Amino acid sequence: MFQVRIHGRGGQGVVTGAEMLSIAAFLEGRHAQAFPSFGSERTGAPVVAFCRIADKEIRLREPVMQPDALIIQDATLLNQIDVFSGLPENGYIVLNTGHTFEELGLGEFVQRFDPARVITVSATDLALKHVGRNSPNVPLLGAFAAVSGLISLDSVCAAIRDKFSGKVAEGNVAAATEAYNIAKAGMEVVNA
Repeated sequence: MFQVRIHGRGGQGVVTGAEMLSIAAFLEGRHAQAFPSFGSERTGAPVVAFCRIADKEIRLREPVMQPDALIIQDATLLNQIDVFSGLPENGYIVLNTGHTFEELGLGEFVQRFDPARVITVSATDLALKHVGRNSPNVPLLGAFAAVSGLISLDSVCAAIRDKFSGKVAEGNVAAATEAYNIAKAGMEVVNA
């Protein structure tokens, strides 16, 4: 079973991101489960959502304490909560920021990880460019697909079209595709 924990703030589409990730996995013939965990339901409050993906039925229902991957939608959370809690050194990190891990003071921390499994992507900029609002969840799913190989970009796009329609869907598909291509290009540099 592969477990993903998504950190963000209310209004950034954290819960929707987890749902779309589970839909993408389901479209690939896997079992999937997505659910949120949050306290106060207000815009800007920290929100956590979880997604589990497996090849057999998932019976667990508790929060993901030891994720295989983290998707962090808001870099300001790095100074507020321990978003990295429980992540093993063979885990994945996809972080929404225009800065490098070194610029964020995390250079030494991420040295413990395979460089092909950690990436920063300006997902907010991509969302604003393609959708016109601060919803980094979809571009981060595209980047996650590229880095992890767990789901395909086609499945991410199908999940987007399942959740949205019209111009919103196509804008999100464009944002996810651009993030996927950015992540793939970054991985090629790391693997060169």
